[in-house]
Amino acid sequence: MKWLGFSASCCSPTPAVGHARRRPAALIPLAEQDRGRWDQASIKEGVALVTAALSRGRVGPYQLQAAIAALHAEAPHADLTDWPQILALYELLERLSPNPMVTLNHAVAVAMVRGPRAGLDMLATLDTDERMAKHHRLSAVRAHLLEMTGDTAAARAAYRTAARRTTSIPEQRYLEGRAARLTPADGRHGP
Repeated sequence: MKWLGFSASCCSPTPAVGHARRRPAALIPLAEQDRGRWDQASIKEGVALVTAALSRGRVGPYQLQAAIAALHAEAPHADLTDWPQILALYELLERLSPNPMVTLNHAVAVAMVRGPRAGLDMLATLDTDERMAKHHRLSAVRAHLLEMTGDTAAARAAYRTAARRTTSIPEQRYLEGRAARLTPADGRHGP
């Protein structure tokens, strides 16, 4: 069970990641964090624990989630993330433990490997899922992928929708900031 702690240390504001924050209560996406400030000794230990857990035989959803976290943590920079491997792990996780949050994250991995349109296609499957259709994370991921396609008007609208749906003030600020960054120079806000 020690490897579960590794997963948490990679993906939450704990000593391994907490130093990457620029200011209190500010949301800093994984891709924008200063990974050089992460606790490399904890990451190395966590990767070893995940590797040992994966080699023991039957793999479950927690091991897969920890392996995904380890791949993110091992990349010295976001651009060096092993997205094809992460995609393969999400494909396994989707078969082993299907749920809308797995599908959402799977869509991100699909987008990073096959392009944002492929990710958007996968997100569309969540639009009718009552557990996810009105969740702010679905709108936020859609916004990011629309931004990657160059559709800034649709991305701006999706960021604003996500900001309205979240109850987290830091997330609201971040999402509104992303929307504002996509506002045309003439000041027209669109939807």
